[in-house]
Amino acid sequence: MKCRHCGSELKLPLVDLGSAPPSNAYLTEQTLHAPEKWFPLRVLVCEHCWLVQTEDFAQANELFDSEYAYFSGFSSSWLAHSERYVADMVVRFNLTVKSHVVEVAANDGYLLQYVKARNISCTGVEPTASTAAAARAKGIPIVEDFFGVRLAKELVAQGKQADLTAANNVLAHVPDINDFVMGFAVLLKPEGVATFEFPHLLKLIAENQFDTIYHEHFSYLSLTAVNHIFSANGLMVFDVEEYPTHGGSLRVYAQRSDTGHQPCSPRVDELLHREARAGMLSVDYYMGFQSKTNQVKNDFIAFLLDTKRRGKTIAGYGAAAKGNTLMNYAGIRPDLVPFVVDRNPAKQGKYMPGSRIPILAPDELERHKPDYVLILPWNIAQEVKGQFVSLAASGTQFIIAVPRLEMV
Repeated sequence: MKCRHCGSELKLPLVDLGSAPPSNAYLTEQTLHAPEKWFPLRVLVCEHCWLVQTEDFAQANELFDSEYAYFSGFSSSWLAHSERYVADMVVRFNLTVKSHVVEVAANDGYLLQYVKARNISCTGVEPTASTAAAARAKGIPIVEDFFGVRLAKELVAQGKQADLTAANNVLAHVPDINDFVMGFAVLLKPEGVATFEFPHLLKLIAENQFDTIYHEHFSYLSLTAVNHIFSANGLMVFDVEEYPTHGGSLRVYAQRSDTGHQPCSPRVDELLHREARAGMLSVDYYMGFQSKTNQVKNDFIAFLLDTKRRGKTIAGYGAAAKGNTLMNYAGIRPDLVPFVVDRNPAKQGKYMPGSRIPILAPDELERHKPDYVLILPWNIAQEVKGQFVSLAASGTQFIIAVPRLEMV
């Protein structure tokens, strides 16, 4: 396989997580007993531009279909983060009612609702029908399509050139990363600003966050790799910020290489140097990740088997993509984790892909009162535990399995 950005031959493996169905391909009663599509889940490292990427098997239209079930608006901490983002961007870049904001991967309108509330015109780009419908219900104009140069040109022709673009947790989700990034260079006004948020590869490796690897993530990003990709596609990075979201994320600020006038923050070079000092520009940095991942899997399986042997009960919280990676890599089935609960009604009554564990409403935890609740989206573990104060008071223990098995 050749690198999605620079075309170099990929030879350096990061991790092999076996095979799994797409992490958001939830099963219904009608499809529960039908065969699932399983794809190898292997990650490779480009030794030329240092883009880390999944091996080519699944296609985007197989991963982000009309039944795509991830809705951003079900995490209160993520909503608060998004509201702060809008407030900060309005002040920093002097956005007014005459400005236009475009969000790519607008999902259910979780962010643009705060733009709309300020009477700033906006457009959302969202390819999945279910989330696009939820955004439209909030009164947000949505273009239901995949983003790239073609769509960017169409939006410009419609008078929707952007003063600000937002692209949160989507840069990793695109198979043609060059076309995607070049689309922003086309869409931005001459002095417009593009922001991108994505999980930081440095955190993924340092903290063993292997469950954030799934087919929907085509790329795993460092600032080093992003800087290469943007420079080759008409954008220039001028600032970067670090956030705790999704286990440790970067917010990268970029402008058009030809017309942007934003001064470059020293934070860009500081982080590039920190990545280099960590070893991210050397092959050795990526060795050994597989063994750390195997250890988490073995500890998790041992805990579940011991829980069952002792006659204790366990349930999961959050039918998240990262939970599906963990469950399928460890080969967990309903005999060890009988059910998972989730706040998203679109997932309730369905089954987790691969593991076929039933997904129920959160009040089932209060009804069953399990000895343990396994929080699969570990990045919001404290938020989740806070939703079940009485359950914790009654003796239920809350645990996470990644980056290591521990009580919350």
